[in-house]
Amino acid sequence: MIARRHLFKFLIGAAICLAAFLVYRSLGRYTMDEIEESVRSIAGFRLAAAFFFVILSYLCLGGFDALAVRYAGKPLLLRQTSLASFTALSIGHNVGLAALSSGAVRYRFYTRWGLTGEHVAKVIVFCGVTVGLGLGTLAGLALLLQRGDAPDLLGLDHRARLMVGLVCLAGPVAYLLICALVRRPLVVRKWRFEPPAMPLAIGQVVIGTLNFACVAASIQQLLASFTEADYLDVAGAYVTANIAALISHVPGGLGVLEVTMLGILPTSASIGALVAFRVLYFFVPLIAGVPTLLVTEAYYRHRGGKFLEQTVM
Repeated sequence: MIARRHLFKFLIGAAICLAAFLVYRSLGRYTMDEIEESVRSIAGFRLAAAFFFVILSYLCLGGFDALAVRYAGKPLLLRQTSLASFTALSIGHNVGLAALSSGAVRYRFYTRWGLTGEHVAKVIVFCGVTVGLGLGTLAGLALLLQRGDAPDLLGLDHRARLMVGLVCLAGPVAYLLICALVRRPLVVRKWRFEPPAMPLAIGQVVIGTLNFACVAASIQQLLASFTEADYLDVAGAYVTANIAALISHVPGGLGVLEVTMLGILPTSASIGALVAFRVLYFFVPLIAGVPTLLVTEAYYRHRGGKFLEQTVM
């Protein structure tokens, strides 16, 4: 018991140090004068609107898990899936390798609530597929609806953009057709995927798209203090940056967002929007997510200890 107590204290300290390091790593490349000047250029109501869309995005992400546990055959209360999703993703978004980092946190929560390792694996795969469906759908819609002279990070002309948009939409459409027509698991070598029921599949497409739409809306609100780029311009640049990252095998996150901002604005102007978005979408949730994880770990550890005492007595 003493060793476990010391291990828990070590994890608390490590989590705090990790949070501090993540903040330093992302902001340390800019001088304080650059950050202060650019952030001050963003209107207060734009910051509030951007944070509102951040909240909506995290609510959508909670919906990922709510659908995922139903897919796994272990439905839970919404407050449970929301807690697990927010805690896992607030940390996973910052640490990177989300399938592993957020997956580990999800495992901690869901196994306490009766899910097995296989169930948690299904939840993680389902959420990953939902991310892909949402990104593909928003990318297709944004590229098809954009005006011809909108900024494009891949250097595509209007016709090529329409073709790419149709290809992006083909993925979600094919997925829905598979879920509607295929009744048995799809097996490719060692990979096995059971298509969800049609209502869950439609939910994946809708809520996945809404999530990325909210992220793009948050960025657009911050950029609105510097440019007149409309929502479709920003959404198109955002999803194009993600496509470019996938093609080049560059992980998502800071590099992708930098390319997005620099593709729309000069460097000096985009720093403020980038830093503000990083704070709102990554650091604020991280500041809330790490203590939430530590408190829940302490709560379940204490609860487990009490249960063992009652069992012995």
